[in-house]
Amino acid sequence: MPSPALVADGLVKVFPGPQPVRAVDGVSFSALPGEVFGLLGPNGAGKTTTLRMLVTLLTPDAGRASVAGHDVVSQPDAVRASVGYLATTTGVYGRLTAFEMIETFARIQGVDTPRKRAEELIERFDLSDYRDQRCARLSTGNKQKVSIARAIVHDPPVLVLDEPTTGLDVLVAQTFLGFVEEMREAGKCIIYSTHIMSEVERLCDRIAIIHGGQVLATGTLDELRQQTGEHYLESAFIRLVENSGASS
Repeated sequence: MPSPALVADGLVKVFPGPQPVRAVDGVSFSALPGEVFGLLGPNGAGKTTTLRMLVTLLTPDAGRASVAGHDVVSQPDAVRASVGYLATTTGVYGRLTAFEMIETFARIQGVDTPRKRAEELIERFDLSDYRDQRCARLSTGNKQKVSIARAIVHDPPVLVLDEPTTGLDVLVAQTFLGFVEEMREAGKCIIYSTHIMSEVERLCDRIAIIHGGQVLATGTLDELRQQTGEHYLESAFIRLVENSGASS
């Protein structure tokens, strides 16, 4: 059994204010190389806050986490070099062309041959016809392709994907799901957060269901079915969330 590529251990995040919000309340899970690990929960469950702590955009108030063996608090630079993060807020710079955007981030990430790497990703994501088009003029799907290329330009061992297919049409979304499957075959560890149950059923080797800042259950799809007595993931998800509310 390989060592986990990503570990979250008792993560806590509280947002201060007149009524402090405990957005993440002791979240723990781990994910392996060559695994797609799904993070599933309703809006406000704490998923994005958890992911932002894992990629060093937020500092945990308690608990610990590591990415590729690097601690997110004490070794943030090493974590950032080891992770590719794609979120709904991952944008492109409108004045840069698709190629310039990818090459710029290759340089930021210290890639040895940034132009060559940018050319590889332009071809990989079928962007050759749009290579020199400013990002502001790209379609939503092509902007997302550039954002994906930006996230993986340094070939990190861990990918953290937060709602990655939001706003994409069916064809572009299917292309993206195929890319995730390729990355798993290449041995990447992938954390995949989405509301789309069919994507989870297709991609995820294991799933954590999170609600109220806490993990309610973790397991394979079959294990979650056995635990809840429900066949469909959506039904299992609803049962776990409703039972959580009834027991709180």
